[in-house]
Amino acid sequence: MRTGFRQSMAWLHAWSGLVVGWVLFAVFVTGTASYYKPEIARWMQPELVAGEALAPEAVAAAVERGVAYMQTHAGEGRAWFITPPRPDRPVIELFWRTRPGGPTGHVLLDPETGEPARVRETRGGDFLYRFHFELHMAPLWGRWIVGICAMIMLVALVSGIVTHRRIFADFFTFRRGAKSAQRGWLDAHNVTGVLALPFHLMITYTGLVTLAVMYMPWGVRTAYDGNAQALFHESGQITRPRPPAGQPGTLAPVGPMVLQAIAAVPETLERVSVQNPKDANATVIAVFEEPHGLSHEHPQVAFAGTTGALLEVRQGALRPATKTFSTMVGLHEAHFAGPVLRLLFFLSGLAGCAMVATGLLLWAVARVPKPGETAGLGLRLVRGLNIAAIAGLPAGIAAFFLANRLLPVDLAGRAEWEVRAFFAAWVAVGLAGILRPQGRAWSEMLTICAALYAGVAAADGLRIVAGPGQADAVILAFDGAMLGLAAVLVLTARKVASRERAAVRNVRHREPAQSAVLGRGEGGLRTQP
Repeated sequence: MRTGFRQSMAWLHAWSGLVVGWVLFAVFVTGTASYYKPEIARWMQPELVAGEALAPEAVAAAVERGVAYMQTHAGEGRAWFITPPRPDRPVIELFWRTRPGGPTGHVLLDPETGEPARVRETRGGDFLYRFHFELHMAPLWGRWIVGICAMIMLVALVSGIVTHRRIFADFFTFRRGAKSAQRGWLDAHNVTGVLALPFHLMITYTGLVTLAVMYMPWGVRTAYDGNAQALFHESGQITRPRPPAGQPGTLAPVGPMVLQAIAAVPETLERVSVQNPKDANATVIAVFEEPHGLSHEHPQVAFAGTTGALLEVRQGALRPATKTFSTMVGLHEAHFAGPVLRLLFFLSGLAGCAMVATGLLLWAVARVPKPGETAGLGLRLVRGLNIAAIAGLPAGIAAFFLANRLLPVDLAGRAEWEVRAFFAAWVAVGLAGILRPQGRAWSEMLTICAALYAGVAAADGLRIVAGPGQADAVILAFDGAMLGLAAVLVLTARKVASRERAAVRNVRHREPAQSAVLGRGEGGLRTQP
């Protein structure tokens, strides 16, 4: 560290941020959007009409219909999950798994008839939520990649704090009219980083904690012989696991169990799971929404599936260490937050997106070659990846929403086609940004993004006008947000275009002056003795 500790930290901050910056930008964007996951899911299935909360008897009847469907269509399933109707999502949602990591099934049922609901197939907000920590990869690989990037992000944050001697002054410093592009991007990076610094530290650290058992499994392997289920039960997170008996069994009526569980727990029923449904040791578990507060814990009531006998009630049973862990999970996901606090989390997430984006741009701007020099391969690669990430990812999200409105409702594999549209738009904008001249690529790609977001609102408006489509407050607010994003992107594109035109004019004005100076210098050298 011959250049000094702070200079070494500045080097570490710059390079650690660059190496994982493009992945972190995607993680921040999709994670920030996930704060409004229920609203995104509502917009992407406009056929659903919000209703009122059901009485316990109606909830039990809906669960019975879900079980009947499972017995007919998912008899080989090792685990059934039934989500009863709720006011914002008035359908029975079924999910089943044949074995751990094996094939799965998913269907929505009409709560009145028990038949498949006439609702467009979509991944909804769950796609962005899971992309946030799995990157649409195999779960193990995706979570490890995101975890490594989050750890490096923590290093970048700490080294950035050490680097900034004027961290409190930077909070109030933004030279909007700075003539130096590097100075302007540095101010923007400092403001967005310092403004929400406590949030950035919290969200990065708690994100690592949520998957800590996967990243550091040695304690579980040593104390529980690798049996994570035993750990989860002892710490109060789940009811006692019951292994299958290996003998056939008949599932008792689930409705009475649901009514008994609802009477025992004051919270709202979230889902019912049936483990080993055709085994003599079948277990029915009623899982309830977490009580209001920071801790992310779910009361649970377990029954013997074949007899309906009450086995266990888990409510407020978390041990201190698990309570700390669940509190950190609650902080990360912000389920406890009301409308105002959730908006604050969302805005802080946007500040994180801007912090990562401005850091990537600052790295490239600080290494712009001098007049007459050409950009090296590394700089050209960073510039191209910046466009692909910062402009391409938002374009992909807009295409994902737009595909939800443009694809035929009855298209086979419709949800996967929406995901394909997401990646196709992302790759297309990224490649176009790399192939187009650097001076025009940013303004063109941002304009394309703006057109896509405006197209999302326009397509939904046409749906509302053309047919009996639903347009409640959530859908209208979502359309308004799309138009707002389009407006911001248009203004940004115009600003970038005007700066590029000014830069071209400055270069043209400098060239004659530089030629004259060089001519005089050469003449002076020739007249010297």
